[in-house]
Amino acid sequence: MTDINTANKLFFENTEMDRSSAERLVNDALSGADDGELFLEYRQSEGFSFDDGRLKSASFDTTQGFGLRSVSGEATGFAHASELSERAIQQAANTVKAVTAGKSGTIALPPAGANRALYRDDNPLAEIPFDAKVRTLEAIDAYARSKDSRVVQVSASLSGSWQAIEVIRAGGARAGDIRPLVRLNVSVVVEQNGRRENGSHGTGGRTGYDFYLKEETWKSAVDEALRQAVVNLDSVDAPAGEMDVIVGPGWPGIILHEAVGHGLEGDFNRKKTSVFSGLIGERVAAPGVTVVDDGTIPDRRGSLSVDDEGTASSCTTLIEDGILVGYMQDRQNARLMGVEPTGNGRRESFAHQPMPRMTNTYMTNGTEDPEEILSSVKKGLYAINFGGGQVDITSGKFVFSCTEAYLVENGKLTSPVKGATLIGTGSEALKKVKAVGNDMALDSGIGTCGKGGQSVPVGVGQPTMLLGGLTVGGTAS
Repeated sequence: MTDINTANKLFFENTEMDRSSAERLVNDALSGADDGELFLEYRQSEGFSFDDGRLKSASFDTTQGFGLRSVSGEATGFAHASELSERAIQQAANTVKAVTAGKSGTIALPPAGANRALYRDDNPLAEIPFDAKVRTLEAIDAYARSKDSRVVQVSASLSGSWQAIEVIRAGGARAGDIRPLVRLNVSVVVEQNGRRENGSHGTGGRTGYDFYLKEETWKSAVDEALRQAVVNLDSVDAPAGEMDVIVGPGWPGIILHEAVGHGLEGDFNRKKTSVFSGLIGERVAAPGVTVVDDGTIPDRRGSLSVDDEGTASSCTTLIEDGILVGYMQDRQNARLMGVEPTGNGRRESFAHQPMPRMTNTYMTNGTEDPEEILSSVKKGLYAINFGGGQVDITSGKFVFSCTEAYLVENGKLTSPVKGATLIGTGSEALKKVKAVGNDMALDSGIGTCGKGGQSVPVGVGQPTMLLGGLTVGGTAS
């Protein structure tokens, strides 16, 4: 979390703003409101892309600004600007007060303080020289090509950001955070007998570059991307139909995130547009299925010391042993639903309003041995990596594309397949869970979630899971 000296320097000493004047403007803007805040942000970001043996692009960007929000019942007034000045905040205040004109709301109490830091607060962009980052990308390219003569294309990217935020509420309550974020991605294309296939792997988190520039880290990423590409060279067309599906640990939790997680966000349930609306206390999954959203895991991509409303993040149980027990909440939806916020109020930047969003969402461990789960399936599909997917929040229907999957025959993995898609409805799919493994893993740190035109970093995870009778779309004739 940010200290007061850092906040003063970024938002007040080096700008045309005075802290006491800013607090006075916030008090005036939120007079008669139920809630609201001034959100201040400063962000540095950079990215490097290496492709076809050369540096393809390099970028660096600095942004700063504020968003001022006033909330009255279900109505919201919001204004933002990239200019940090009292004049700009005053203009924004004149705009947001429109929703409270003639109102006499009682401003909500500020969130409790969070005396913790889940990640480092130094700037990763300033730690490693430009040349060192480029040399790492060059080394990735050379290493991948030296590993296998079938490699015909290598793409690698490295990106980092450093974000400082401060939330100022009516009455002068303040909360802040400093958030580093780094990501490394590798993609490899191989060719054999005129057939081309690709594989990719990424890793990242709220740390500095030092870990990701270590030779063992980037070599591991290359090895995994190359392994996937080579496996796909031997893939056959995927079968179609209803069958048992084993979903592997870690990144396959993206299915849980999309097919179930969004439907458990507070705004959709308050508006009764989610398939899970009104089902608190009801069975929505098979016994043994427990799903949580946990923003408190140190250094994870989706973690937050405090959310973008200043509320401390938490570990929120959503489904417990198959029973729906809670939703993810920001302050506005929590107040309107008569519950407590869970620290899930997130926004892409100062130019966006907060809304309920996931952090790190995963299924907890079960008791089954993954090998025994595999051996129990006579005929089916084992899916270990996924690409794109779509979900309809209202119905819960989803479609996900598998980028690595295998046929299961008589309890053993046989041929890799291509073109497999998993089709179903989130709430119904969870009721089809027949076994949950004891090998829960989080993804490698690559998740990005889109909602309402906003993108935020997230984490996913799960143990090995067996689904009975899931529909598989395939290309086999």
